[in-house]
Amino acid sequence: MRKYELMSVFKPNLDAEEVDKIIEKINSIITDFGGNVESVDKAGRKKLAYDIQNFRDGYFATTILSLPADKVAEFKRQLRLNDNILRTMFMEVSEKASV
Repeated sequence: MRKYELMSVFKPNLDAEEVDKIIEKINSIITDFGGNVESVDKAGRKKLAYDIQNFRDGYFATTILSLPADKVAEFKRQLRLNDNILRTMFMEVSEKASV
């Protein structure tokens, strides 16, 4: 399993409880695919650099997770299907080099 970082931007018209429910749903998808969630950092509501779907701000959350490599494409597809997510950035976390 590889380690990944997922940064998500949620619609600003959601309240905090709805954002928490969406994050929990994402975490349950990860565990259903055989992965595990290491940490979730909710950064709160922030202004966007440019409008996305006519929204000027959004709720930001960063999740550190481990996921089997063959499940990554399906996980990204599940994220795109959620209408409350404005934008995601999914990247592999590289191990720090030892000197």
